[in-house]
Amino acid sequence: MKNNNLKDLVKTNTEFSLDNSSKMITSADIYWQKCLDIIKDNITSQVFNTWFKPISAIKYENHVLTVKVPSQFFCEWIEEHYYPLLQKTILKIMGDTAKLEYQVVIDDNHESLQQRTMKLPAFRNPPPSNQNQLPFAVSNPVVQDFPSYLNNRYTFNNFINGDSNQLAYSAAMAVADNPGKTRYNPLFIYGGSGLGKTHLAQAIGNYIINKNKNLRLLYTTSERFTVEYINAIQNNKANDFIAFYRSIDVLIIDDIQFFAGKEKTMDNFFHTFNSLHQESKQIILTSDRSLKDLKDIDDRLISRFQWGLVADIQMPDLEMRMAITQKKSADEGLTLPYEIIEYIAKNVSTSIRVIEGTLIKLLASTTLDNRELNLNLVKEIIHGTTSIEAKPLTIDEIKRNVSVYYNISNEIIESKSRKHEIALARQMAIYLTKQLTTLSLKTIGSYFGNRDHTTILHSCQTIENYLVTDKNVKKDFETLFEKLKTYQS
Repeated sequence: MKNNNLKDLVKTNTEFSLDNSSKMITSADIYWQKCLDIIKDNITSQVFNTWFKPISAIKYENHVLTVKVPSQFFCEWIEEHYYPLLQKTILKIMGDTAKLEYQVVIDDNHESLQQRTMKLPAFRNPPPSNQNQLPFAVSNPVVQDFPSYLNNRYTFNNFINGDSNQLAYSAAMAVADNPGKTRYNPLFIYGGSGLGKTHLAQAIGNYIINKNKNLRLLYTTSERFTVEYINAIQNNKANDFIAFYRSIDVLIIDDIQFFAGKEKTMDNFFHTFNSLHQESKQIILTSDRSLKDLKDIDDRLISRFQWGLVADIQMPDLEMRMAITQKKSADEGLTLPYEIIEYIAKNVSTSIRVIEGTLIKLLASTTLDNRELNLNLVKEIIHGTTSIEAKPLTIDEIKRNVSVYYNISNEIIESKSRKHEIALARQMAIYLTKQLTTLSLKTIGSYFGNRDHTTILHSCQTIENYLVTDKNVKKDFETLFEKLKTYQS
């Protein structure tokens, strides 16, 4: 819903009165507090305390939120300076049909209620045209050309989609067709290394640029963003850096996890994110881990990443790996028989990137070394490749590591014992298996004393609760998780 006139969103009540009765927490209070939470993040604390903190909610009826302000000047000042921010916040929190109504209340205990009722004219003029940007928006954006840093190889046409990445792929297509206008803003894509996150993110960028060359689109990494910010500070160009990034229409940042611990960079990106999002500019982010597994990332950023869509890319199954192998071999000019495609897909299972490396080495062996293309050559190459890439992680390996860590034997972990330390070790092994493999709940249960899928779900939920409430269990999980991940890297 677009409003060009303030009267479409904000009405001023023509009669005002004071209600001195005690007030319970209402839906109006909840809605207004949610609005204040967003507003507070987009303005300075001094402005917030002066102009927004004195405002309180009165009622919410028929999609109209009525708030109490101390004077008509408050209404006019907010209308002039923060109309766009307030409008977008109200619509975001309460929906497209929402409206805001100011009620000016003059509190004077020496007058009767009738005497304290007064009339004021409604606002007659829309906000000035030069106030159609947010506080952090760029008033004079940089207009010179700049490189998007996209790789032309990454397109939707050569991206293999299947069950393991269907949600991320469908969302990426929707964003590419209509950047900034869908509910998928930001679009946060996460998954293990080499599964196609960067390909998909850049495919969105290439599609958008080909469709609309006038849009300002930038692909970058969190590391490059950090380095540029540091250089800008050192060269007294921080304002130029801020102006540049907040003038972008589509911002793609890869490997967002490397912002961890960089407090000043995160603070800068936090305000950049707010500015772009409030202006309906598209933001696309990738990470090698889920939001709950991101360490040392500002909670304010985590909450904002959840505003849009969070989509994961899982490890592809055998059929999809075969399709990827066949497609990429054709791209390299190789025609592979079925048995070789199947062998590669079965033996290189943790990374699409390693599949690509295997095919490049196979191509080099047959063209540069004049080797015969056969299954023995493929086995030789795979053996060399998988000496770097570990074999797929098994449940037995997970149970072995958990047993050693907790000093409890495998047999006891699989037993029906309900002793806390044994149950914790069992639940931890089950949860790690769920996190690090693509096995079904039924299959996982068969490895832990033939437990049914509901028991497996309960074990996973128990550990997730511990991760929030128990620092020792969280430390156990992080230690085991990092160690077991080395089997896949």
